[in-house]
Amino acid sequence: MTTTAVPMPAPFVGDHLALDFVNSTATPDGVRVEWLADGAALLQWLLAAKLIAPADAERLRAARGGGAALDAVAQRARELRDGFRHFAERHAGRPLDVEAAAELEALNRLLAQDQSHVEVAADPEGGGLRLRRVEPFSAPDQLLQPIARAMAELLCDERFEWVRACEGHACTLMFLDRTKTHSRRWCSMASCGNRAKAAAHRARRGLSAS
Repeated sequence: MTTTAVPMPAPFVGDHLALDFVNSTATPDGVRVEWLADGAALLQWLLAAKLIAPADAERLRAARGGGAALDAVAQRARELRDGFRHFAERHAGRPLDVEAAAELEALNRLLAQDQSHVEVAADPEGGGLRLRRVEPFSAPDQLLQPIARAMAELLCDERFEWVRACEGHACTLMFLDRTKTHSRRWCSMASCGNRAKAAAHRARRGLSAS
């Protein structure tokens, strides 16, 4: 399958950051798109996901040897993503059990490298206090930490039986079904949902014409 890099904005339809990360490669229109092709693309995705501030991204770009180091982290990010996608595809639609933990050693090793911390800060919106996580981003490898935490939160704080794969033809996007009836079928009604409706309409017209 042909792969192209970043011809369009990355999709954020997963209703959870960990699944948006899984969706950072997808097959719209039958062509695989890679939004993490290199270090620059990884930074762009992190900025779009609001996981890194523009100033941090610029500092990492400008660091000596930053380009090669960022490319290496992008490779690790793709490996992390692909491994988590396989896990999600195997377990989607059913609760996780204790045996699933045995498949998460690589994620736990990554989480153990986290150098971030939380601090008490003023809440600019509520006027009170709130906990704020401080990300050092002292090295490119630290870019993987907010992604790893999002994965851990999906595994532990959400119901994995609500993880779904889009039913659209050739669509590879995944999402967390937060609808009231948990009957969501499409990554987006504007894309796969409408295409499925149009295909069903054409099929009905074909049958009625015959």
